[in-house]
Amino acid sequence: MEIDVKTKAMKKVMTVLLIWFLLFAVILSYGIYWLFFDWSRFKDELIAQSTSPDGTYTINAYLSNGGATLSHSVLGELVFNEKNEKPKRIYWEYKIDYAIIEWLDDDTVVINGVQLELPKETYDYRRGIK
Repeated sequence: MEIDVKTKAMKKVMTVLLIWFLLFAVILSYGIYWLFFDWSRFKDELIAQSTSPDGTYTINAYLSNGGATLSHSVLGELVFNEKNEKPKRIYWEYKIDYAIIEWLDDDTVVINGVQLELPKETYDYRRGIK
């Protein structure tokens, strides 16, 4: 009888610890996502917008103000005009505050001197073109 009480108590303790661990993991995961991957908090001001010659794509360039501790950044977002797809992050450049967007053809764009084949290529100043 005494063993059953101890076993039940241990199960309750383990259940509570598991719930707390899962709650902590969810909060930590969301914090990491928000801090490093949620672009909505970086898009401060739309500074340029350009549509491809055939109207398939639109590129929105946003200026991100880093505040007192960071420099400005330019973020480029690819919008699919003819498909019902979520916008794609295609460009991120640090220490710059302007965006010059030039289309070479319907699927090739140059943003501040960086040429990208859309929709597959992206540019992140930390990694280069991928």
